[in-house]
Amino acid sequence: MSGHSKWATTKNHKAAVDAKRSKLFQKFSKEIMVAASLGGPDPDSNPGLKLAIAKAKAKSMPKANIEKAISKITGGSKEGTGFQGYLYSGTAFGGINFVVSCLSDNFNRLSSNIKHYFSKHNGQLGKQGTIPYVFDQKGIIEFASNLAAEDEVMMTALDSGAEDFFNEDETYTIICEPSSFQKVKQAIDEGFKIENYSTAEVTYLSNSDIEVDEEKMQQIEDFVDFLEDDEDIQQVWHNAIVAD
Repeated sequence: MSGHSKWATTKNHKAAVDAKRSKLFQKFSKEIMVAASLGGPDPDSNPGLKLAIAKAKAKSMPKANIEKAISKITGGSKEGTGFQGYLYSGTAFGGINFVVSCLSDNFNRLSSNIKHYFSKHNGQLGKQGTIPYVFDQKGIIEFASNLAAEDEVMMTALDSGAEDFFNEDETYTIICEPSSFQKVKQAIDEGFKIENYSTAEVTYLSNSDIEVDEEKMQQIEDFVDFLEDDEDIQQVWHNAIVAD
């Protein structure tokens, strides 16, 4: 089915960077605490928390870390309160589109920093909270293809609401609308008892890629790393791919 080459070029670049693991887990912890403080500590009755936990588990965040984040909220900690989610979009590097997801307890600090970062790289910010038309928000579920039979996984995924499925590089990839993510993932959980997902999250996929050379791609990835070093920035997406 369609979509496999595009997703292969836009996989989360943080997954294989072990040096960032601690900072990545800190960001997941913040997402979990915020979700728990807003909707309660029980993931079965809190879809936002369930999604945050699934995302953290997919990147190998230890169960103890997840439980610790939730316990801070149930223990009366104020650490996860006061944060709000913000979404920024912008262009830089000659028209490359970016989406920046943030969680911050200080909007003025965040806003000032985002403007400075893009200005420093000759970029331009769009209207805060808007998503460029070149991105689609999708649910993504990935796991190793040796864990279950392809035909069974494909039928289970499509019957539960997925819109795309493919098998590439010994990995099953399932794509769905954000509204269907929990239902699709639950069907996979119950049908195949998958314990380790390589990806399980609602993310942004480019529908209009821009080809760049390897040198420019390195500059873009350095910019993404720079942005994600900011404690208020959770995740960054862009629509650049390396030209063949």
